[in-house]
Amino acid sequence: MIDFSNFKAEGNTPIYQQILLYVKRGLVSGTVKDGDELPSRRALSVLLGINPNTAQKAFSMLEAEGLIASSHGVTSIVKAAPERVEKLREELIAADVISAASALKQSGLSLEQAMALMAHYWEEA
Repeated sequence: MIDFSNFKAEGNTPIYQQILLYVKRGLVSGTVKDGDELPSRRALSVLLGINPNTAQKAFSMLEAEGLIASSHGVTSIVKAAPERVEKLREELIAADVISAASALKQSGLSLEQAMALMAHYWEEA
């Protein structure tokens, strides 16, 4: 069963998108694996304190992206082949790098300054 105890809704991003990203990041990090079960939509909505329709929307998006398989009255199961997980890893890294580069550029840093800053925090991480 996928553990949502560490899930924390943050910022202005819709919660259903945050759930989607949580599952994707779990796949990439290895905390979520092919064949893992998700809590029911109702259980997830209670656990996270969200509207059941929000949980339903997250599950629908996961299904649309081919990351879970659901049947009526049956639990939802993660379906992610290793090739799909690697593609997700590349997509998430690209999104993070683009976001960081944009923020650094908007702050007026040169590429050299941004790289030095990244190297500094890389060592601390």
